[in-house]
Amino acid sequence: MRVGYVQFAPEFGEKERNLRRIEELLAGEGADLWVLPELCTTGYQFRNRGELAELAEPVPQGPTVRRLLALARQGGCHLVVGIAEAAGGRFYNSALLLGPQGVLAHYRKIHLFYEEKNLFAPGDRPLAVAEVGPARVGLLICYDHLFPEVARTLALLGADLLAHPANLVIPGLGQLTMRVRALENRVFTVTANRIGTEARTGEALRFTGLSQVVAPDGQVLAQAPQDREEVRAVEIDPLRARDKRLTRLNDVLADRRPEFYRILGGQ
Repeated sequence: MRVGYVQFAPEFGEKERNLRRIEELLAGEGADLWVLPELCTTGYQFRNRGELAELAEPVPQGPTVRRLLALARQGGCHLVVGIAEAAGGRFYNSALLLGPQGVLAHYRKIHLFYEEKNLFAPGDRPLAVAEVGPARVGLLICYDHLFPEVARTLALLGADLLAHPANLVIPGLGQLTMRVRALENRVFTVTANRIGTEARTGEALRFTGLSQVVAPDGQVLAQAPQDREEVRAVEIDPLRARDKRLTRLNDVLADRRPEFYRILGGQ
């Protein structure tokens, strides 16, 4: 199975231009699963909810989702994409797993970062895993990486691979924690980060690039540069993520002692 990331610099508010760039970047590239950045069709730094209302779209009937579904069908591939979603008078920072057969998974970011708290509603859909060929894929978005409960929950749900659309701005942090999430859960991770700068609110956000594919032992199988576009896929064996043994006597999931973690239940 081939999995990879698409790293580029979306232009704020230019949905048509961003969609064309995604199509150009994937033209002639082959993979079973591509992961794209968070909010990759709209850009990230909204000044206010009015701007968000103009750019957010419903799922699955919005034109952006329809266009990306067509791309997945045309390429015979699956896409994980970050979009701004409008639903029931609210706006969500969402990720979708799209394939030739339609929308396979729909996740709304549950841990909102920084000014996102003033714009988006917290996610209200459960963490879920969907099948892509031989692999079981779970979704998380950007800041979710700093909450090990998210990756562990997806691993317990059977995920072989964690798809991680991101707009990372703290140098090195998300890339490091996603290596740890891979290692502690014995899963593959694919982080698709963006590049470039947005400074629409008087505060400049510089995105850190370094998109990556990580193996269940924490090895980085592929990593993009900090400041340039890159589309790259690698071959993986999802069955590697089914083996949770650390030694012949240790299994990172079977060795859990949930009775001692009860404080994690809601406090």
